[in-house]
Amino acid sequence: MLGEAMRRVRADLDKRAHTRSVVLAHAFVAGAQPSESERDISVGGVSRVPTGIFDDIDYVALGHLHGRHVLEDHIRYSGSPLAYSFGESDRVKGSWLVDLGPTGVSAAHFIEAPVPRRLVRLTGDLETLLSDPDPDRHEHDWVRVTLTDALRPARAMERLRRRFEHTLVLSFAPTGATPVQLPIASVVGRRDHEIALDFVAELRGVPATSVESDLLLEACDACCEDTDLDVPVGEA
Repeated sequence: MLGEAMRRVRADLDKRAHTRSVVLAHAFVAGAQPSESERDISVGGVSRVPTGIFDDIDYVALGHLHGRHVLEDHIRYSGSPLAYSFGESDRVKGSWLVDLGPTGVSAAHFIEAPVPRRLVRLTGDLETLLSDPDPDRHEHDWVRVTLTDALRPARAMERLRRRFEHTLVLSFAPTGATPVQLPIASVVGRRDHEIALDFVAELRGVPATSVESDLLLEACDACCEDTDLDVPVGEA
């Protein structure tokens, strides 16, 4: 499809004397690196096109990839004006300002775009992150947090958002936790409380505490009480 489009572009250029050419294309061109926020735009099994498809064009302004790339002096991605995933948190956003001379690109300058809210990734245990001595640190940023606490803190997201209002993503990578390898066992004949304790141990990597076990037992008992209600059965 892109090859046919460029064939038509060149056919039109052949009718114009002493004309400089600028092509805008939405494509994944070989040599560029994608980020996690872009969609697959492959068509007919072809996901990337070679830079040679734009030979003899004075300047090619590419779109689709969210990062800035210079594939050749006359083939560039400006990237998106804003970051759309935390994988782009280290990228500088903006646009290319290009000067075209008689024989092609004579100068190109990257103009940084204003960023209303940065993307930052924070890693550490909850208390350390919450006790940051700088009260304004990341106050206005979009935040992704990875907690390293050995045990998952209670109400972690709620507490983080009191400190970092714009926390969007929370994940856990507990330090020192050894995954508990539980055998696959049938739930038949086992108490709900036992199954819940196994689930906690497998998910978190460490067994539930005695306090957590008591809470789970209370919750399981409450659920069993609800299922003991008399339910009228209609006649067939």
